[in-house]
Amino acid sequence: MIPELLSALPLTLGIMLVAMLVGFVLALIATVFRVRRIPVISQLADLYVSYARSVPVVLQLFVAFYGLPLITDNLGMSDFFTANVAAMIGLSLYHGGYLSEVMRPAFLAVERGQHDAADSMGYSFRQKMLRIVGPQAVHFALPGYGNAIIYLVHNVALVMYIGAADVMATAHLIMERDYNQYQFGTYLVLAVIYSLLCLVAWLIVRFFEQRHAKYSAKAARVKLTASV
Repeated sequence: MIPELLSALPLTLGIMLVAMLVGFVLALIATVFRVRRIPVISQLADLYVSYARSVPVVLQLFVAFYGLPLITDNLGMSDFFTANVAAMIGLSLYHGGYLSEVMRPAFLAVERGQHDAADSMGYSFRQKMLRIVGPQAVHFALPGYGNAIIYLVHNVALVMYIGAADVMATAHLIMERDYNQYQFGTYLVLAVIYSLLCLVAWLIVRFFEQRHAKYSAKAARVKLTASV
């Protein structure tokens, strides 16, 4: 049983990692548009975040699985679109919208004086984000980002509903094959697997929290003072 479950683990990790990376990029783009309040585009970004946060994750997976083929078929890419691809797209959209609500408050949590000081020194928006505001926002965002990763790990289990052969789907196949004789043992192994994934995610985020502790408002003020 355990070897079979572990054989499906690479697919689960692959879906999760793709959703993490693509979702992070989507969240970053959406957050920039929402913070800068660009007409029309900012409203579209708000609509996307609202969709990702309001619609249940399993329903977002169904929308991706049944809706996107309508587009890919017209583009002649029907063979490319699979349940695994739909799972990656659906979870990426969900994670990006959820993560944007972590990034935006972190950006707003940076003292307004930090923005004004960077503007007075002639920093462009990109320079301000990379040198002054961004590092502080990362420090504020890391705890929420850790929670977002843990929620993503939990929601990966839902991809079985659209036919992706992840760890959860493999567990159900094992139980059906064995006439549901080992339900408790199978679910217990699953609980251990997901607990370990969440533990690893928490340890990684905790490591970066400690590394970014130097990016406090006090440290940023010292950096700005030294630049004058």
